[in-house]
Amino acid sequence: MKSNENSMDRGIRVVLGLVALAASYFGLGVLEGDLVGMVVATIGVILLLTGLVGFCPAYRLVGLSTCSKESCGDSCGCNNE
Repeated sequence: MKSNENSMDRGIRVVLGLVALAASYFGLGVLEGDLVGMVVATIGVILLLTGLVGFCPAYRLVGLSTCSKESCGDSCGCNNE
């Protein structure tokens, strides 16, 4: 998989994922089986994983990429021009 997220996109996803997981755990009752809490926890896990991996399948489906040589240099492995 080629990276399609720049470092800012990845950082925002990780932070939002952690916030969503914390909100679902502490305030939305995910442990009690509340549907809203489970949906928010699922979204949080998806955001966290895509942020850590650097690849978003939804971006790939629609042909988007926030990763470019100007935005992340040669360190991400995206090879985008």
